[in-house]
Amino acid sequence: MAERGEADFNDILDDWFIESLKTYKDLHVYQLEHPTQVIEWTSGKTVCVAGYSSSKNEILELQLPLKLFAEENKGLCAERDFKVVHGGFTEGPVRCLRHVPGTRCVVTNDGLTSDLQVWTVGGDDSDVIRRTGSVAGRKTRRKKSDSEGGSRIAARHSSQVLHGAQSDNIQLTQLTSGQILYTPEITSSDPLSSLQFVSDDVFLAGCCNGNVYIADTRASASPQLSPAPPGESVLWWTDAAAGASSGSFIRVSSSGLAEISDLRNPGAAVSRAQLSVQSRRCNPGDVTVSWAPALNDCIAVSGEFNRYPVFKEMFSGESS
Repeated sequence: MAERGEADFNDILDDWFIESLKTYKDLHVYQLEHPTQVIEWTSGKTVCVAGYSSSKNEILELQLPLKLFAEENKGLCAERDFKVVHGGFTEGPVRCLRHVPGTRCVVTNDGLTSDLQVWTVGGDDSDVIRRTGSVAGRKTRRKKSDSEGGSRIAARHSSQVLHGAQSDNIQLTQLTSGQILYTPEITSSDPLSSLQFVSDDVFLAGCCNGNVYIADTRASASPQLSPAPPGESVLWWTDAAAGASSGSFIRVSSSGLAEISDLRNPGAAVSRAQLSVQSRRCNPGDVTVSWAPALNDCIAVSGEFNRYPVFKEMFSGESS
């Protein structure tokens, strides 16, 4: 019976894949030699990817096909595939990767410790991505913090990187000097699911237990806490509308509850929706929540709830 159920599920996935192809005008596929969990824009036409196996991994900067940027006569574009423009190797896995705006640097974390690795992408007519530094993460009271998913990372201009594995070891670090510029006063030690700047000075820290902290790096006051929605103890993932200090953020739970709140009044829910998912056990890295940058009031949820993929869930921000 189990084999029959798995076969039926695979048929559903095949049907979904074929139907999804019809929604694209242009579809470009680049096949990496090894799986990757990270992809990050490094410019308007390039992205960075990296592997996550336990041994040596590639870290690559890829140029998107020129056909994607042609307004007319796309059939005349010679480059129809992704192209490796810079590359290198990392001795361990890459579980989190962020590009530092305005630089040719990316910062990574291996998911095993709270320390960061700093990489320079090319430069001096070189096509190599090479490791050029490291940043030590803050120690925490939880003994197992270094083995519970590693650090989350957010970067902003001036080569400043926000990072931490738990709510009590978040810090803002100046990469060029290694100076710690800011550490929020948070007494709890909750594992983080996300870190994200919502303006030049304000950031959002989402915890796996659903708590969300909103902090201003210019202020000495403790961050504002938006507690998890009441109910069962589940995993939560968080994302915020890009570039809006007075905008909104969303929390999605492993039971499929999606709740949108306003940053100006984070204690109240603006709207809620129940996603159709298999709401059983899953891990913090199994699901990704993204606020669609070009679609108003739309959220994309992708990943895996108890081995059942959730390829796309998008809904409007209306109350339910």
